[in-house]
Amino acid sequence: MEASCAPNESCAPPEAQLEQPPIVSMAYDPLNPSTFVFPRPLQGTTVTIEFCDRCRWLHRASWTQTELLLTFPPPMIECISLLPRNSDETAGRFRVWLAMSGDQSESLSTILLWDRKVEGGFPELKVLKQRLRDKIQPGKSLGHSDNHRTT
Repeated sequence: MEASCAPNESCAPPEAQLEQPPIVSMAYDPLNPSTFVFPRPLQGTTVTIEFCDRCRWLHRASWTQTELLLTFPPPMIECISLLPRNSDETAGRFRVWLAMSGDQSESLSTILLWDRKVEGGFPELKVLKQRLRDKIQPGKSLGHSDNHRTT
């Protein structure tokens, strides 16, 4: 004889229907992976360095990433990600993208800061830092990397 269960009833045998103890959340333990929590989704300013992996440009991309993070530490830039590409369509690519969430709306605006093929070569860090600064923090001084304007 088959049992028929109502939508909110359990069809488990009576011994399995015993009340389970409540799940107690554990305190964070840096050595216990079961207490780790995935970081919140990024909402701030991020940079993506898209590069051709066939051209072996990982070292250049990671050097650029390090330099930008040292100049614009969090929270100015929340994250810089490296995006290797490996197809015929992306051969020779080295692009630096800026993504910023808008203040008034949740829309994300993306800006291409550098494209190797359009610009005719790799970015000088000085120029790339100036372009990034002009978009995210126009008043920031870049010290020796700044344009010295004559007035």
